[in-house]
Amino acid sequence: MAGSLNKVLLIGRLGADPEIKQMVNGKSVARLSLATSQSWKDKNTGEKKEKTEWHRIVVFNEGLINVVQQYLKKGAQIYVEGQLSTRKWKDEQSGQDKYSTEIIIQGYNSSLTMLGGGNSSNNISNDSNQSSNNNDEMSQISNDMDDEIPF
Repeated sequence: MAGSLNKVLLIGRLGADPEIKQMVNGKSVARLSLATSQSWKDKNTGEKKEKTEWHRIVVFNEGLINVVQQYLKKGAQIYVEGQLSTRKWKDEQSGQDKYSTEIIIQGYNSSLTMLGGGNSSNNISNDSNQSSNNNDEMSQISNDMDDEIPF
């Protein structure tokens, strides 16, 4: 459909260690539970209030899954760009339809950036146009690849 956009941008903290599973086709998938919070002051009582939203993040890109598994732990702060997707399945016990809305990290328009580390932030991206947050190692890999292009 022309003129539509499905893009989600979130910054939050992981509520649990990433869960890595094998799919039926043999490929891996990473599932993350991401918390985002907003706080405000109650006008009547002056009390500080906070509301936390939980988001399901699903990573399909094999390279990102390896990095997620190796570097992300509960409490890590991350920035994600992905697409909203709602999946439907039938509950085996009740026979009722169930739904889950997830942020999908897959393809060239998705990225995952680790924030708040000891050194600069690390960008793990599927978007070839994003390189501003890459660490030195990623930049070196990119430079090595440029040397091999024959034109």
